[in-house]
Amino acid sequence: MNPRIKKLIGGVGILAFLAIYISLAIVIAEFLPSFWLVKLVYFVVVGTAWGVPIIPFITWMNKEE
Repeated sequence: MNPRIKKLIGGVGILAFLAIYISLAIVIAEFLPSFWLVKLVYFVVVGTAWGVPIIPFITWMNKEE
């Protein structure tokens, strides 16, 4: 596959994934208790966890065939 096409597919896929991920994170955050420590831990975990599913996608985008 052409590297430019892979990067286009990857970019659109990453943006779509992030839009869904952020929307779900906000919806779930509304159900948390209003204690500041709970929200802090939640947003630290959610704010760093988005990278884990994206790493294989980025690797696929940059792999030469």
